[in-house]
Amino acid sequence: MDFFHQMHPEWQAALAHTKTSLDGIESELKIQAFVPSHSDVMKVFHIPPSAVKVVIFGQDPYPTPGNAMGLAFSITSSTGKIPASLRNIYKELASDLGIVRQSDGDLTQWSDQGVFLLNRILTTVPGQSLAHANIGWQSFTDEVAKILAELEVIAIVWGNKSADLSHLFSDELVIKSPHPSPLSAYRGFFASRPFSRVNHILAKQNKSLINW
Repeated sequence: MDFFHQMHPEWQAALAHTKTSLDGIESELKIQAFVPSHSDVMKVFHIPPSAVKVVIFGQDPYPTPGNAMGLAFSITSSTGKIPASLRNIYKELASDLGIVRQSDGDLTQWSDQGVFLLNRILTTVPGQSLAHANIGWQSFTDEVAKILAELEVIAIVWGNKSADLSHLFSDELVIKSPHPSPLSAYRGFFASRPFSRVNHILAKQNKSLINW
């Protein structure tokens, strides 16, 4: 099934104007190896936009084969080693809410609750970050971000690569900090308390809280 038709019907309706460009990206990918697998590239779009409460923007998939699984920052449960950025996310989760997660890097349970784990670039070459930075993914995810902003979704913006999307969202719905990577986590990601802040906003919106 092609990328467009892997999305939930609500997303297909909302993003119908992007089908031609999405088909073009898919055609370009047919001539090279990429991660995640073809069937996982659009996994984040399996939940409808109407069910999204918060979006967390990532950069691009983990380049290590077997790690990327279509949700930003998430890895398959069978992957043994937790990537450094996700380890730091878990450290902040423990500090913020006292929730300890160590052995499983699969964030599907977040996605199932309406946490939209969206990379700005949805594919890359195995072993190489940002290899697909210039094939059109950002234009596509720009359109996705605009839709989520119109739905008054909370936006978690980590690092400079996602900062260009924050202006689309109301200021009171943006939670912004440095990226959780080892290079920047100590510059303000730690102690930023994104998880409790999300739930505080959700409570004000009279929406159910995320069980992080």
